Amino acid sequence: MWHNDGVLIYAGIDEAGYGPMLGPLCVGCAVFAIEDADPADGPPNLWDRLDDVVTRGARDARRRIAVDDSKKLKGSNQAKAHPLRHLERGVLSFLSTRTGDEPSDRGHAPPATDDALFALTGTDLPTTVATPWYQSNTALPVAHDADALAIDAARLDRGLSAAGVRLLELRCEAIDAGEFNRRLSAGSNKASINLDAVARHVADVRRASRAADAEAVPRIVCDRQGGRSHYREWLQDCFPDASIRILGETETISRYRLDDPGGGFVIGFETGSEDRHLPIALASMTAKYLRELAMVRMNRFFK
Repeated sequence: MWHNDGVLIYAGIDEAGYGPMLGPLCVGCAVFAIEDADPADGPPNLWDRLDDVVTRGARDARRRIAVDDSKKLKGSNQAKAHPLRHLERGVLSFLSTRTGDEPSDRGHAPPATDDALFALTGTDLPTTVATPWYQSNTALPVAHDADALAIDAARLDRGLSAAGVRLLELRCEAIDAGEFNRRLSAGSNKASINLDAVARHVADVRRASRAADAEAVPRIVCDRQGGRSHYREWLQDCFPDASIRILGETETISRYRLDDPGGGFVIGFETGSEDRHLPIALASMTAKYLRELAMVRMNRFFK
């Protein structure tokens, strides 16, 4: 039985498509609720906690689901095996376990089309006459048998439940090249566009946290972009009513505690974060998988 005593809300945010010239910038977010966790201890190692069903590596004799930095899991387009097989297995299996506000609402069938996947993850691709390349649809899964994927998802769901872990949200924001360029013309830069998406995800994390446990103080970890190590001014602009305490600013980690009328949260920006935080690795996989599906539509149109 799930209960709220000692619940830790643990979220990760990461992007895909920051550098490429074609296709959308995608920013993913994974939000977990972890039972019997002391927030004072900080985020737990979910790879250890979910060792029965999850692994880091792409190769595993126990057929556990790989969760890692998307750059390590996406295969080569020249290989015989489908390049998206590891990303797809992880993202669709986890998405099938998503509970949202109700702990008992789990065990969903994986989405059968990319349209359904985009809807479930809040990914809004422009499909107007100005962007006809996004108007097609792709059947899912693209790299797996649907029945086998459903078995993987059910096994993962049992493992999460046994470990006292719930996936509350798995979301992705897509910023198409046209919108990206409009924001650049309006005075934004690449870093600020990415951070704006991070801020919107933080608002979603806080909403999900309040729904799961009104007293929880969510821990949010983001992958650090570039050499930036000071985020207080940006955070104050995003959350003008918040008091902000700097918990640490180093060459590798910047961490802050924010409190406002909506509650408190801790947010950190870390280099190499995908190697330490499973929610960031899953967010990275989600952003990359959905971006690749968007590119499938684009390539189909221009083929």
